[in-house]
Amino acid sequence: MKKKMYLLLLAVLSLSMVFVAGCGSDTSSAGDKVKISYAIWDKNQKPAMDAIAEEFHKENPNITVEIQVIPWGQYWTKLEASATSGTMPDVFWMHSQSFQRYANNDMLMDLTDKVKGNVDLSNFPKDLVELYTKGDKLYAIPKDYDTIALWYNKTLFDAKGIPYPDESWDWNKMLEAAQKLNDPEQGVYGIIAPPDQQSFYYNLVYQNGGEILNADHTKAGYTEEATEQAIQYAADFSQKYKVSPTVQQLADMSREQYFESGKAAMAMFGSWMMGDFNANEYVVKNCDVAVLPKGKKQATIYNGLGNAVSAGTKHPEEALKFVEFLGGEKANTIQAEKNGAIPAYKGTEKGWVDANKNFNVKVYPEMMKYAVIFPNSETREKWMQLETETFSKVWAGELSVKEGCAEIAGKIDAMLATENK
Repeated sequence: MKKKMYLLLLAVLSLSMVFVAGCGSDTSSAGDKVKISYAIWDKNQKPAMDAIAEEFHKENPNITVEIQVIPWGQYWTKLEASATSGTMPDVFWMHSQSFQRYANNDMLMDLTDKVKGNVDLSNFPKDLVELYTKGDKLYAIPKDYDTIALWYNKTLFDAKGIPYPDESWDWNKMLEAAQKLNDPEQGVYGIIAPPDQQSFYYNLVYQNGGEILNADHTKAGYTEEATEQAIQYAADFSQKYKVSPTVQQLADMSREQYFESGKAAMAMFGSWMMGDFNANEYVVKNCDVAVLPKGKKQATIYNGLGNAVSAGTKHPEEALKFVEFLGGEKANTIQAEKNGAIPAYKGTEKGWVDANKNFNVKVYPEMMKYAVIFPNSETREKWMQLETETFSKVWAGELSVKEGCAEIAGKIDAMLATENK
C-alpha cells in the first residue's frame, strides 16, 4: 500500500514538473523582472503565441512570457496534476468542454471585476463570453472561435465530372455526390461520416431544426423527431449506403489520414485544421473547402477557446496584465496574421483569411451569421462521453438510431437534473 501511494505521488509530481519552470515562488514587487508561464496545446499556433508574447514584452519589459506547448493528449492530465501540486501555469488555454469542472473546483481566477475597464467584452461574440461565464462570474477571455466546413478533393471530383460543393448544396446533393465518388476498388470513400459531435452530426441536428439540449438545459433533445432524423441521416452514410468508413475502420485510420491521403472525397473539418492542411502537400495541391450543405436550414456548430488565469498564480498582477493584452485588438490581430486561429475579437478575422491563401477559408467566418454555439452544461464532459459510446454502437449496427437516441436522452436528462442551475 505504501509503495502504491509513493508511486502515485511520484506520478503526480512528474506530471506537474512541466509547469514548474514558469511558476514563481513569491509575489513580485513593482519593477521586479518576472517570468510567467502560458500553456497551450497546439504546436502550430506557437509562432503566433510567441509573436504575441514578444509584443507584450516590448510594452512590459519587466515581464517575460514563457510559452509551454503540451500536446492535447497530455494537456489536461498535466494541468490537473499541476493544480493538485500548486504549480499550475499562470495563464493557460481553457476549452469549453472542461471549463465547468475547473470553475467548480476553484482552479480559475474570477476575472469579472479585475478586467473591467481594460477588456471590452462587447468586442467578442456574446455566446463565447457566456461559454466561459458561470453564474455572473467570468473566468476566461475568449481567444478564438472555430466553425465547421465541408472539405472536398478537387481531383476526385474532376475525375467523376462532379461540380464542386457550393452554397446551393443540400443534404440530397451531398449524399448523391458521396455515392458517385465512392470507389471501393480504389479504396476511396465518398465521405467521412464519423460519430463525432462537433465535426459531424451536431451540425446536421441543428440544420434539421433539432437540438442537443433544450433552451434552459433541463432536457436532452434526442427524443425530438428532427434530432432523430438527423442522426439517422448521419449513420446511414456508413450503415446503409456504405460510402463512409465504418467505426472500426476509423479506429484504425483517422479521418484526417483518409482525407490527407486521397482516400476520402469529402469530410467535415473545423477551422483548427488549417495548420495541418497548409503543411500537407497533397491537401494543398488537391483539396479545397466550402460551406456546409444545408438541411431544412443552414447551420454550423461553433466553439472557441478562452484564456484563463490560475487562481493560485504567484504573479496575479502580471498574469492579469497579460490576459488583458490577449483580449485586446493588437494581440488578436497578431494571432490572425500569424495564422494562429480565427481570432474571437470582432473585425480581426481578415488577417487569418489572408494568411491562408491556399484555400477558400473565408467560408469559415462567413458561416458565423448562422452558427450555433456548442451546447454546454455542467455535466457536458459526462454526456459527451455517453454520446460517443452509444453512437459508436449505433454506427456499428449494434443499436438502432431510435434505441440509441432514447438511451442517451434518458441518461442525459438524469445528468442535467443533478446540475446547479
